[in-house]
Amino acid sequence: MRNGVTIGQAAAFVSVTVKTVRHYHKLGLIEEPMRDSSGFRRYGSADLLRLVQVRTLAAAGVPLAEIGPLLDADATQFAATLADVGRQLTERIDELTVRRDTLERLADGDRALLGDRAVALLERMTGLGFPADEVATGREGWVLAKALVPDGFDDYLTHVEHALDDPEYVALIKRAGEAAAWDPDDPRVTELATAMAEHYLANPAHLKIVTALQAHTDAATRYTLIARHGEDQTSATTRAVFETKLRAAGIRIPRSDTR
Repeated sequence: MRNGVTIGQAAAFVSVTVKTVRHYHKLGLIEEPMRDSSGFRRYGSADLLRLVQVRTLAAAGVPLAEIGPLLDADATQFAATLADVGRQLTERIDELTVRRDTLERLADGDRALLGDRAVALLERMTGLGFPADEVATGREGWVLAKALVPDGFDDYLTHVEHALDDPEYVALIKRAGEAAAWDPDDPRVTELATAMAEHYLANPAHLKIVTALQAHTDAATRYTLIARHGEDQTSATTRAVFETKLRAAGIRIPRSDTR
């Protein structure tokens, strides 16, 4: 290598691009060698050694701005700087690991947003024959509930678990889901509302599914966001029949407005 090598050959020897070598020159990490009689810059063994050192440090995660002073430092400072870079890389690895784990959880969106217990309940509802769109609407409402009223969400799930053990309650709720497609004047609306009122009178604990979240809510707006979610699937008139019937039976249910 008496006459040295060209920039292209130097770049190939250390597995970088010519553009990278020129960038190192621009940053002052490697001095540009003199041109020979043919006009080419020739890189000698010392230039290649410096290039290898720069490339190795950069690949190890040392910021380019720190490489120049690092190569010119004594052995003690060199070791201390590398140790500091090592600590920074460890912190970065930990951060990336957390992000990767988050992405893996998000691959199963329900579990990431709701947790295993809520997902199990959604699967149980599907197994009990609840319509898919009703389960989907419930899932979205639960996502809101957990985000807006986290302190009351576990209690709410407990009430749902107990209620799903009651076949009569399950049948009524499934029937109420079907009512979304009924005409408001359909006599079945009043019949179902009466049946629900009688059920809640006989099983007041089931009404906690409606009231539990409100009890933990410190802001009316938060509860309204949850209570109104999915209301467009049931007509206002149909909802009014249900609410009127329940209140007439002496059952207080939360209002879904902020007046």
